Amino acid sequence: MIFKAVGDSRPYPDHGLETTKDWSNVPPRVVQLGELITTKSTLDLRGLLADDSTFYGDLFPHCVEWEGELYLEDGLHRALRAALQQRPVLHARVLVL
Repeated sequence: MIFKAVGDSRPYPDHGLETTKDWSNVPPRVVQLGELITTKSTLDLRGLLADDSTFYGDLFPHCVEWEGELYLEDGLHRALRAALQQRPVLHARVLVL
């Protein structure tokens, strides 16, 4: 199993961080792929395989830690790419609510 669980929504309250600039104040840290719960259950293979998939966005995936769980809000493609490269960890911005 790559992720702890696969979800299809955000169970945590709205945190107000919308843009890459908003998230830039959250420092990245190392997270285990096996601890992540996704908030999306589908992905676009074109996004996964694109060479420039992070060109216009943040280099780090966005996670929310809520009630002891770690939710992958943005960056499913990057997390899956790390798993396919057999990397068990990922650098991500983690917002603690």
